[in-house]
Amino acid sequence: MAEPAARLYLVTPVLDDASFAARLEEACAGGNVAAVLLRLAAADERSLINQVKMLGPSVQEHGAALIVAVEGEADIATIAARSGADGVHVQGNPARVRELRERLKDERAIGVGGIRTKDDAMTLGEAGVDYLLLGEPRPDGSLPALESVADRAAWWAEIFETPCIAYAPSLDAIPALVATRAEFIALSDAVWSHEGGPAKGVAAAVERIGTAEDGR
Repeated sequence: MAEPAARLYLVTPVLDDASFAARLEEACAGGNVAAVLLRLAAADERSLINQVKMLGPSVQEHGAALIVAVEGEADIATIAARSGADGVHVQGNPARVRELRERLKDERAIGVGGIRTKDDAMTLGEAGVDYLLLGEPRPDGSLPALESVADRAAWWAEIFETPCIAYAPSLDAIPALVATRAEFIALSDAVWSHEGGPAKGVAAAVERIGTAEDGR
């Protein structure tokens, strides 16, 4: 039996209001979107909760999980719980992951990014994360080499049960990442800045995944 195709994990730009809802709706309606990482600019807790509540239906009503990340300091566990988000995403910090797992139990997913080494990945996996995001842009906007991301994703997917998400900086990068057998492919600008709009961006990504799977 063939393995299921990798699914999409969309990463939004950093948002400071709910005006992105229509673009989220368009992208998630395209199908095969497993989750959306909602990146929020720093704000007070009430504003962040309200923002997630306004944006959430555009994602969740299409069967995709809504994962929340917040710039700066924030009680992300409370924000997720009170807004109805399906999970949280933080940068690589095993102590914080363990604290979040204790607070969230198994009620919400915990994802982690900002992983620098294989040792970091293993430590975070042991801390109780539900997925690892590999290869996303660094804080300064630069990207790790696609070859190194593919190598790490392939290593992780072969050995560990915890799912990994491989970040594709472009649609052209998808085939190399599908070949790693990562469970999910993350996309950001490749969808949001697609010349045909987010739905066409998602459709193009799904086509690339399917072609890569067929040829694997």
